[in-house]
Amino acid sequence: MSAEFELTVPDSVAADENAIELLRMWWSKEEPVMSVKPAFHDPIKFGELLAYAARHMAHGYAVRHGHNETAAYHRILEGLSNVIKADNVRTVAEPVSPEGGNA
Repeated sequence: MSAEFELTVPDSVAADENAIELLRMWWSKEEPVMSVKPAFHDPIKFGELLAYAARHMAHGYAVRHGHNETAAYHRILEGLSNVIKADNVRTVAEPVSPEGGNA
C-alpha cells in the first residue's frame, strides 16, 4: 500500500490502554472491504461512531480538497442514504488466514 494512504494511530489512542479498534476500511478492487469488531453491546453506539466519522470526514474533505464542509457532509449523507436504500448490498466474509493480514 502506498505511504500516501497509510494512517497512523493517534498518540492519544496509543496512550490509552483501554482503546479498542472497531473498524478498518479499504476501497479495493472497486468495492469496500473492511475488518470489523462489534465490540459495543448496543449497536446504536456504532451508529453514533459512523455519524462522528461522517462529520470528521467532511472536515477532512474541506481541509485536504477545499470542499465546502457542509456540502461535503451532505454528500457523505447522500452516499449513506443510497447504500441504506439499496437492495443489493450483501456481506461477504473472507476466510481468516492463521497468519492474519499485513495491515
